[in-house]
Amino acid sequence: MQDLEKKILFIGGKGGVGKSTSAAAIAWESAKKGYKTLLISTDPAHNIGDIFEQEIGGTTKQVTEKLFALEIDPDLETEKYINSVKENIKGIVQSSMMEEVHRQLDTAKASPGADEAALFDKLIAIILEERSNFDKLIFDTAPTGHTIRLLTLPELMGIWIEGLLQKRKKTNDNYTQLLNDGEPIEDPIYDVLRERQERFSKAREVLLDNHQTGFIFVLNPERLPILETKKAIELLDNYHLHVKTLIVNKVLPDNADGTFFEKRKKHEKQYITMIEEMFKKQKLVYVPLFSGDITSKQQLEKMSHYYTEG
Repeated sequence: MQDLEKKILFIGGKGGVGKSTSAAAIAWESAKKGYKTLLISTDPAHNIGDIFEQEIGGTTKQVTEKLFALEIDPDLETEKYINSVKENIKGIVQSSMMEEVHRQLDTAKASPGADEAALFDKLIAIILEERSNFDKLIFDTAPTGHTIRLLTLPELMGIWIEGLLQKRKKTNDNYTQLLNDGEPIEDPIYDVLRERQERFSKAREVLLDNHQTGFIFVLNPERLPILETKKAIELLDNYHLHVKTLIVNKVLPDNADGTFFEKRKKHEKQYITMIEEMFKKQKLVYVPLFSGDITSKQQLEKMSHYYTEG
């Protein structure tokens, strides 16, 4: 699979299609080839720990000699994010107001989108800072809609911050003329915004660089996952993020016997044809339905072979 050669991989898909096991199997294969690999779960319903039969959690854990894993904890990241905002406003807000500002920020932890903003910050930190520590970064992302919001945020946030910077600069210029005899005034908030804009810009460059970043979607040969994948690919295309590989997971094996499986196989064949006609621009990798859940390293090893063959 050509995408396996890329430094950064995002594995996405509808809930329940086998996204986490696919991400874990790809990471396993990557580590087996000798690449120092970090598997990052951004899905709040973490299960890579179950697959590797060990606790993972919010700090990087070593799984094998070359394979490391991390489950991003939204609550922990939101706490860190709010604390960083508190740190940024020190010396800007009057001390008499600080208690009220802190109270408002603590309330904001529970607001819609707070965990997404924190997760986004963590994602950018990993992309920009862990690239030098690992040969491969593989992201097991949350179900499709969340993934798309996360991947398109660098562009959206970049535009939003540019607007804030322009307003801030205009305000500063006005204050300089009115109050400061033409001497420029210091504005720590402007500096913080500028730094964030630069980070978003760098992250966007990495995401758009198809030599180092790849996007893989996992789907099953069923109607809803096919339609959701089509929508996701079209939406990401609008942001110049192109999905080149699809993993068609849980395909009934040829040796599945019995009347039920025979009928099911015929039904499935229609969807396989639909996938092949709908996704002509993508490389398709077929992975069979296994007789049991992938819950051990031995089963993961077996599954990982299909990505080498693909």
